[in-house]
Amino acid sequence: MRKRVLSLALIPLLLFYAIPVGAAEKEQRTWKDEIVYSLMIDRFFDGNTQNNGDADVNNPSAFNGGDFEGITKKLNYLKDMGYTAIILSPIFANEENGYQGDWVNDFYKTDEHYGTIKEFKKLVNEAHNRDMKVIIDFQANNVGPNHSWLTDPNKQDWFHEEKEISNDSNQEDLETAWIDGLPDLNQDNKETRDYLLDAAKWWITETDIDGYRLNKVQYVAKDFWKDFVETVKSEKSNFYTIGDVQGDADLISSYKKTGIDAFMAYPQNVELKETFAAPDKDLNPVFDAFVKSEDVSESKGSQGLFMDTQNMPRFTKAAADHNENPGTRWKMALSYLYTMPGVPIVFYGSEIALNGDKAPDNHKLMDFKTEQELVDYITKLSELRDMYPALTKGDMELLYEKGGTSVFKRVYGDETIVVAMNNTTETQSIILTDKELEKNKELRGMLNGDLVRSKDNSYSIVIDRETTEVYTLSPKSIINIPYLFVIGLVLVIFGIFIALVIKRSKRNQPK
Repeated sequence: MRKRVLSLALIPLLLFYAIPVGAAEKEQRTWKDEIVYSLMIDRFFDGNTQNNGDADVNNPSAFNGGDFEGITKKLNYLKDMGYTAIILSPIFANEENGYQGDWVNDFYKTDEHYGTIKEFKKLVNEAHNRDMKVIIDFQANNVGPNHSWLTDPNKQDWFHEEKEISNDSNQEDLETAWIDGLPDLNQDNKETRDYLLDAAKWWITETDIDGYRLNKVQYVAKDFWKDFVETVKSEKSNFYTIGDVQGDADLISSYKKTGIDAFMAYPQNVELKETFAAPDKDLNPVFDAFVKSEDVSESKGSQGLFMDTQNMPRFTKAAADHNENPGTRWKMALSYLYTMPGVPIVFYGSEIALNGDKAPDNHKLMDFKTEQELVDYITKLSELRDMYPALTKGDMELLYEKGGTSVFKRVYGDETIVVAMNNTTETQSIILTDKELEKNKELRGMLNGDLVRSKDNSYSIVIDRETTEVYTLSPKSIINIPYLFVIGLVLVIFGIFIALVIKRSKRNQPK
């Protein structure tokens, strides 16, 4: 009898799940779907003090102790914020004090300060278990200043002749000069080229990493990068390559034919830092930079949007220089990164508004004992990107822009997301008509819970100072009283029926 009662109790659940919800399966994951956390291994978290060696936390120019095991221990921290991929600073063995990864002395070994290759493989495996991808920086332009190849008579032609850049506009000069005094590799030499390509393949097959961020792209010839991309993708077809070209949109676009999948959006970064460092700044330059960057590069929303890298002062410093609250400024900036076309790439410490000027001041140790507000905000933005494909794949149209206030929409199939940004110190009112948005619907706020219903074929949005709201354009919600009455009546009758069945079963039990 108990089994019979249990079966009856399951009927409402079965009926509920039998109702078609019309939810489509997620499309295959691409680079555009990623939310990326970029970190310096040495400055993130020290998970194993046994490999510290000469690390000195009091010396900002020396190794400080961060390692692979520390990152592994913090994967859940990153996963919980919604990050789907991590970019690591170069993992290759470096010379003394080469914590930043630029002074490579062995392309086939991990740096001893970070841990063993076994520990790195564990990091990759644990990330994959959490459906997170691992991307590492690949330094193909130079080696460390004291590399053994420099004194090897059989490898003299592995390097370009030592010289500084004499003409920034001369591409050959850029590709052959010693940047920052570091020995410049000659990729035109077949042995050098083969060595780098073989090393790139080896790390993929040996550790199953998912991508390379390519440093100093403009300092290496395009034909090498073309070979490089073809080589790594022959090992793993869905392997990511992200180019770091520090230049304008035209320069970045010139590397598109190399096959590199995406590029760091440096032209947009200049305007982003200037605009979001303080309120009451015109947003028009930001959108102009986006349009030009997209038009020239034809990237279709694949560029990496960022506020900070390890090579520049922190955005927090820019906000502090304006005597602004860094947390508020970061919320505005992150709202842009997460809702505009492009892939958000967030540098470690941004979630705690880590401050810092030029290197090594911008490479401070990560502090995990801080307030939760920014972490929660990032988490919410990540949830929205994951929930609504329009935020990752949708077309963008600017609907309104005046002073520091803007509204744009992202459209993908039948889904429309509307983003309102108020980068001013005053509450703003914006009216959108049926020319911008379909009439007789409502805007449901997903960040702050705002609700705007269409009235007289228009939408009146009121948005608080220095805030962003992300809306879904949805059918008007209607309270269907007759429907609710019928559902309630059915549940009451069903409850009475169950009670009678239980009462009857008790009567029939032997005394």
